[in-house]
Amino acid sequence: MDNYLDTTGRIFDIQRFSIHDGPGIRTIVFLKGCVLRCKWCCNPESQEYKIQTMTVQGKPKIIGQDITVREVLDTVEKDRSYYRRSGGGLTLSGGESLCQPDFCYALLRGAKEYGISTAMESMACADYSIIEKILPYLDTYLMDIKHTNAQKHKQFTGKSNELMLENAMKVAKSGLCELVIRVPVIPTFNCSVEEIKSIAKFAASLPGVKKLHLLPYHRLGQDKYDGLGREYEMKHILPPSNETMQELLKAAQDVSGLDCQIGG
Repeated sequence: MDNYLDTTGRIFDIQRFSIHDGPGIRTIVFLKGCVLRCKWCCNPESQEYKIQTMTVQGKPKIIGQDITVREVLDTVEKDRSYYRRSGGGLTLSGGESLCQPDFCYALLRGAKEYGISTAMESMACADYSIIEKILPYLDTYLMDIKHTNAQKHKQFTGKSNELMLENAMKVAKSGLCELVIRVPVIPTFNCSVEEIKSIAKFAASLPGVKKLHLLPYHRLGQDKYDGLGREYEMKHILPPSNETMQELLKAAQDVSGLDCQIGG
């Protein structure tokens, strides 16, 4: 794959100067396509691989573009000085980046060969052979673990969780990157002390894992559903209160001994 910089993939956004989704100042590349259909998804335009039209502020907007790795890295490269000073770099997000395995691999490889730190926000919902191929080029794996109960996971996301939990253990045992467990805290789904404790215990069982991030539910993506002509099923669900998040944070810390935080 010597011409890997010419690999073409499909994205729907590149966000520069982000301070989330990995350490330091980062450029986040959002890839199209996802195997899950989480009821609370704040990027519904990421779910379909196909290029779509979404109404934004009353005007039609094309969502999705085909782009080469070289073109993406030209944009990422612009902020190298900020990465160097802050410890930041490139983060792949989506959607699920692993749905475009060749593009994902080439982006991470290219960034590393450019001397840029890499991270990926992912549910690890793919064959491990795909994950194994990218690990040598990945510094930080921000892995979503949404629930430990397979049935409830399927009810709210459309898929069971066995593969993801199995892959989390395999990535941890590989020792090839920093694995950070992230939990979207969603009322009616996993926003209870017992459910968060169960996830925290699992995270603590993963070799080398030191960090757990609790990400409180928000409704910032609700207008996107309207723009896509879709119903937002969780419009009546309120975000968890600060008091609830603090209670869940303490519960996670107590049972795991991990470095737990709200947000990340």
